Amino acid sequence: MTATLPLLYVGTYSEPIRFASGTVREGNGRGIHVLRLNAATGTIAEIAAPVRARNPSYLAFDGARRFVYAVNEMKQHDGRFGGTASAFAIDAATGNLTLLNTVATEGTDPCHLAVDRSGRNLLVANYSSGHVTVLPIRGDGSLGPATQIISHHGSSLDPIRQTGPHVHHVAIDDVGARVYTTDLGLDRIVVYRLDTARGRLVPDDPPFIELPPGAGPRQMVLRPGGAHAYVLNELGSSVAIHTYNATSGRLLPERIVPTLPAGFTDKNFCAEMQIAPSGRFLYASNRGHDSIAIFAIEPDGDLASLGHVSTGGAAPRCFDLTPSGEFLAAANQDSGNVVLFRVDIQTGVLTPTGSIAPVGTPVCVRFL
Repeated sequence: MTATLPLLYVGTYSEPIRFASGTVREGNGRGIHVLRLNAATGTIAEIAAPVRARNPSYLAFDGARRFVYAVNEMKQHDGRFGGTASAFAIDAATGNLTLLNTVATEGTDPCHLAVDRSGRNLLVANYSSGHVTVLPIRGDGSLGPATQIISHHGSSLDPIRQTGPHVHHVAIDDVGARVYTTDLGLDRIVVYRLDTARGRLVPDDPPFIELPPGAGPRQMVLRPGGAHAYVLNELGSSVAIHTYNATSGRLLPERIVPTLPAGFTDKNFCAEMQIAPSGRFLYASNRGHDSIAIFAIEPDGDLASLGHVSTGGAAPRCFDLTPSGEFLAAANQDSGNVVLFRVDIQTGVLTPTGSIAPVGTPVCVRFL
């Protein structure tokens, strides 16, 4: 079966990109790189030529792991406004990817995407333009033109990063009824109800949850089977803990915990957050401190810091855990490497295996 292959797909910047802050990043990647994990030796290595794609900066699988979808993070394509999203079929025997098609996301710099629980729709966050786009998924895994494009409006505290809406992440609840979109520019989580059959989002009641001014929410994860949600604040270098009601979809703030060690005062921007498959630990990456913060999730949903581990490179943009939770791979965007860690599933501690794969401008890593 495809899901048993120990493969790691790496999305990259394949060409220079200018962020909304004005910063320009190099694009030294060559598309989607395919690496294999050897669990016995604790090593990763590239096994095939990269799959050509323009700035495939975030990747997502369908539920059956037959297809992988990538955003193509651009401000324009073929003379048109906005970026695109691409669909690839996964070869069950080899893990190789075959491009099915590419469609417009109708927004600039798409940076995140997620397949809904029904497998009928791909939801895309367009960062720079502040749009949420719904793309239908056809029976063969390819994408259709957008069925809906939603524009967020407003601003917040930061005079550079929050002058307008910046949708950064799409989270879907366990039953697929609600969609939570983190908007870094508004300091809000904008909530929708999803009609999977029609590919339409409608505002929930209440339609949004406020974060502290200047927090810059980037990602949100729901504790599996639990009553808590966690929001990673990019600008605030923190995790906001919320109680979560699965029936009403309501989020109520509890407290905020820092992702940085005491005494660190240099610039830092959080990027990725994941909960271990066991549900016992939460991990969050720091760009600046260049580390992964490790937290134990207490029975009451609170977070207890277990320390930090260096990612062995600069600007850890993304990381991913194997389905078993025994390994974690971190993509260091600015140093151009993917570093492998062994995870102690009892304590949550990360230990470098010593295996480092060179990949130009890695942005996203996903284990199959």
